Amino acid sequence: MNRLNPTSKSGVVLLAIVGAGLLLAGGSRVWVTGTVDDAVLGASRITGTGTQVASGVVALALAALAAAVASTTSGPVVRRVTLGLLLLAALGEAFFVARVLLDPSGVLGSVAATSTGRTGTIETRASVTAWPWLGLGAVVLLLSAGVGGWVGSRRWRGLGARYETPGSDTAGPRGQRVASDWDRLDAGEDPTDSDPTGSDPSDSHATDPTPSDPSDPTDNDPAVRDDRRRN
Repeated sequence: MNRLNPTSKSGVVLLAIVGAGLLLAGGSRVWVTGTVDDAVLGASRITGTGTQVASGVVALALAALAAAVASTTSGPVVRRVTLGLLLLAALGEAFFVARVLLDPSGVLGSVAATSTGRTGTIETRASVTAWPWLGLGAVVLLLSAGVGGWVGSRRWRGLGARYETPGSDTAGPRGQRVASDWDRLDAGEDPTDSDPTGSDPSDSHATDPTPSDPSDPTDNDPAVRDDRRRN
């Protein structure tokens, strides 16, 4: 069984799919739970989902996934740009997840204040669930995809190769490269046309300098016609 290569196209896309998928799934799950003792809310228990305590987690996950896919289907310059966007999205996710893990009471206090129509925060006693830790693992996967793509992208074959597999180039009689069907399609030619010059076989009579005479039976003799051309 082949091991996953994080610097290959498939490795980068797979890491991004798993990482972004975890963050997308966690957006609607409870990340923080706690209690609050407030004049308006009273002594009550409150929870905060991923999108409530880390508002950009879903948007950045989608951006990271799109960037990973685009990096594997683009040319060298665009590929570097999209891989850079993937890394930036992963760093943004790291910020949101770390903020929840380091200060769960603060992020939940903001959720509690919003629920009462106030700004700022309300003092709460909170703890995190397993989802922020899963989000941290997802961030590691996205960062791995970005770094792996940056390292291995120089060896990637882009779609500019027109879907050809390694070794699919055709060599001519002198070792020169012969245009493949994909190359001819790029040039606007029909690869099913056996005559790439586009000449019409029906016009071949125009090159015959000797007009045929239907009344002369020798006109049907190829040897006679060749002698006439030479003369």
